[in-house]
Amino acid sequence: MRRRFWLGIAAVTLVALGSVLAAFLVYSDDRSDFDRTEREEAARAAHQMEAVAGLSVDQLTSAAAFFKAEDDLSRHEFEVYGRTLISQGALAGTVFVPRVPASKRDQYERTHGIAILERVGAFEFRRSKPRPVYFPITYVAEKKEQRRRALGYDLGQDPARALYLNRARDTGGAVSSPVIPLLIGGRGINVFQAVYRDGEPAKTVAERRRALAGFAAGSFRIEDLAGTAADAVSPDVSLQLQAAGEPVFGASGDLSDGASVPLRIADRTWMLTVEDPDGPGLSLPIALAVLGISLAALLGTLILTWNRRERMRELERHASEDALTGLDNRRRFEKDLATAMARSQRDRTTGALLILDIDDFKRVNDSQGHPAGDRLIQEVASVLRRRARRSDTLARLGGDEFAVILPRCSREEAQIAAEAIAREVREYRSGEAGEPVTVSVGVAVFGDDPRTSAATVFSEADTAMYAAKDEGRDGVRVFDPVAVREEAPER
Repeated sequence: MRRRFWLGIAAVTLVALGSVLAAFLVYSDDRSDFDRTEREEAARAAHQMEAVAGLSVDQLTSAAAFFKAEDDLSRHEFEVYGRTLISQGALAGTVFVPRVPASKRDQYERTHGIAILERVGAFEFRRSKPRPVYFPITYVAEKKEQRRRALGYDLGQDPARALYLNRARDTGGAVSSPVIPLLIGGRGINVFQAVYRDGEPAKTVAERRRALAGFAAGSFRIEDLAGTAADAVSPDVSLQLQAAGEPVFGASGDLSDGASVPLRIADRTWMLTVEDPDGPGLSLPIALAVLGISLAALLGTLILTWNRRERMRELERHASEDALTGLDNRRRFEKDLATAMARSQRDRTTGALLILDIDDFKRVNDSQGHPAGDRLIQEVASVLRRRARRSDTLARLGGDEFAVILPRCSREEAQIAAEAIAREVREYRSGEAGEPVTVSVGVAVFGDDPRTSAATVFSEADTAMYAAKDEGRDGVRVFDPVAVREEAPER
């Protein structure tokens, strides 16, 4: 029973752990699908933004080639080309920045009708101090005509832009600034592409510096550029664009749970992070876990209840069972006898009680020891089991004394059954070494007189058993009330 109990507890534990594991696997699978979808969405948004910016940067490179071919770029030519650039891509404005030596400053200002200026405040300008070389904005094309004051502004003296001008000059490729205030308004990035004089060598850094004619530059408003990425994702998705680990567009909070994808604009790498607030739901995993744990709790309760009932039955069995033979003990026998007699009276049938006692049992204990006596008692109990019907009741009353209750049995049938038991005990032992074992059996019939009690029937069977012993043992005696009355005066 204990083994079955612990097997049941192990099964309950496995059910509970299995349900929790199933819930975890379901959630993990949902989370994996969600993360994959989020990464795909971030990659799609980054690709969209990179493609739009890349197209404009390529067009800016083409513009630099066009400006190189034009020794003297006119305002009309720039307007035609510049307008085309800002109408086809993400550029919010384009400019041409010539390289003007100090010796040609006055001539340049007269020819183009502008003054070369430097910035003194937020988009407030004044004339530059004498410098060896100037990089004034000569032509401007933008989507909104609001920043014509940028004409003549010397980018070479602006620390936010001079570094990237020089890098574009030395590398010959497109160079991007970080997010800065734009001269055309708003915040964004500038992309600079060096323009070299046509026909001059520009393979080394020194050659490129000597051949520099100016710059083709473009401005990307950060909200317009990042908006192309936002258009590629769902409206409820949080999007953030970072530069050097700092957010420059989108959500300001921490999106560490989102998917991050790098993207490149000119020579600068940015990080685009996408976070979907609608993560995998917990309702199904929690339902699986709760269902499994509830089932485990129910099974555990049933097992504990079953175990308690089994223990109660075991205690009851021990209280009514003889430990040596497994037959009913005297306490249970008395209840069974009363029950059999009551059923006999109700059914108007007769039954019989047999009392058996092993002859000379004390001699076996004295000569062979108590273990041999215990084995003998168990062997007699085995004989009784083989001879008994399913409806019969077998009991060990104590010591070497046994009882058999035979329901629905006549006097003659009871005597035949008792003689068969005595014969089988005798024959069972005769084949083994040692002296033969015999029993004396007393028989009492009940059911013919409703006034007879269980104690009376027991006393009658016990009297008959002792009469069998008095007659020489190894015999059967049926209680005869007439004979008892006749012998009473003599006693």
